[in-house]
Amino acid sequence: MEYRKLGNTGIQISALSLGSWLTFGKQIDDSVAEKLMEVAYEAGVNFFDNAEIYARGKSELVMGAALKKFNWSRSSYMVSSKVFFGFEDNKPTQRGLSRKHIIEGCEAAMKRLQVDYIDLYFCHRPDKQTPISETVQAMNTLIQQGKVLYWGTSEWSAQEILQAHLEAVRHNLMGPIMEQPQYNLFERKKLEDDYLHLFKYQGMGTTIWSPLASGVLSGKYLNDMPSDTRFGIEGLEWLKERNLTVEKLEKVKSLKNLADEIGLSLPKFALAWCLKNPNVSTVILGASKEFQLKENFEAIASISLLTPDVMERIETIMQNKPVLADF
Repeated sequence: MEYRKLGNTGIQISALSLGSWLTFGKQIDDSVAEKLMEVAYEAGVNFFDNAEIYARGKSELVMGAALKKFNWSRSSYMVSSKVFFGFEDNKPTQRGLSRKHIIEGCEAAMKRLQVDYIDLYFCHRPDKQTPISETVQAMNTLIQQGKVLYWGTSEWSAQEILQAHLEAVRHNLMGPIMEQPQYNLFERKKLEDDYLHLFKYQGMGTTIWSPLASGVLSGKYLNDMPSDTRFGIEGLEWLKERNLTVEKLEKVKSLKNLADEIGLSLPKFALAWCLKNPNVSTVILGASKEFQLKENFEAIASISLLTPDVMERIETIMQNKPVLADF
């Protein structure tokens, strides 16, 4: 396993980590989730990602039970949660980034995860109804109380993240140190354009999600529609419509041909491409099967196969590289 600094902190985070969105407490049995965590930890993974909204809290319950069973040294791994969407009845005070929901959400997540503190705590979305200063102050309170070690954002705009940093500096508080954006061969603008100044001047780290574009970049949808994937889960029709398009599948076919040419499976190829970006601190894996997870770990050793020539050929296929303004 390779370890990278999480932004400008001293934390060393595994380049590949394990996430639980759509899998823990929903798509897979609890015993499978437990086994995936065990396999990941033994492979050197030291970060496990979660959120209050995942399976309405059940995902954290499953992960918490596994952590208690394994009884790994608490100093050997990091666990996250995210606050915004809530986990209860969606009443006005049960969601968002108000001080009330942030504090109560953190306490509830700690109980479900069965931990005394949360290593990485994310604001899952920006809250247009709550002043950013209130959110920053609430996060700082949790850090002072020892309930959270680092806080960050997820799917915030560069402007919103910068505002959070300005509020933190103004009040001498801890600002966000990591962002969790979607990043893959189809989704590139935030990481390769919008956030560049945040990386350079604020030292932000990233914990990227959906590196395989919800499985589209695994190649499993090229021939038929498997019955045991997330696209078959009731309520996720929107995810299927967004990701499973004719245009994307045509590009996936070309990418697979290139991956075959250099001797890589398409998943390892797509993950290695994400890992090659120096602003990626860790790539969150969402595997639902043990063999998938083990194969994904091989992506780190595959980075060197993505030579400048191969990278150019990828750009020719994708035709979506962000064009940076030239001032």
